[in-house]
Amino acid sequence: MLKKLIPHQHVNSIYEINLQQLYEQGYRGIITDLDNTLVGAKAPLATPELIDWLKVVGQIGFQVVVVSNNQRTRVTKFAEPLSLPFIYRAKKPTTAAFRKALTMMNLRSSQTVVIGDQMLTDVLGGNRMGLHTILVTPISPSDEGFFTKVNRRLEKAAQTLMRK
Repeated sequence: MLKKLIPHQHVNSIYEINLQQLYEQGYRGIITDLDNTLVGAKAPLATPELIDWLKVVGQIGFQVVVVSNNQRTRVTKFAEPLSLPFIYRAKKPTTAAFRKALTMMNLRSSQTVVIGDQMLTDVLGGNRMGLHTILVTPISPSDEGFFTKVNRRLEKAAQTLMRK
């Protein structure tokens, strides 16, 4: 079980991901979390830097789907201005939303990466589906809700166990 919590890559932010290398390795889709992955949990809209990154993602040839455990209003307000397809109330780490995202992009697991800031939702869910998982450092941990803070404590305990 603990092995499913280990990401294939760990970076400080999405901007450190070598997108060209991923594309050369055969990846064509990106399933990305929203809060504390793309923007801070309380940031309502994309930053100019994120908009530029998403342009590069598209120019390289990736499809993107935002998959968030957050509510419809939050995800819609963020994703619609960017014309990004999205899934809200995803119930990660269950696999249903990941499967739906793959269907939306018409891609296989072997062609898709998951980017997220939580081991217990994004990484676990992605690894359960056989996706390439990339863990990013949370953008604004102070903005996180109660359940995310609980998850962070569980993640730290799991990391301690994995080191032993």
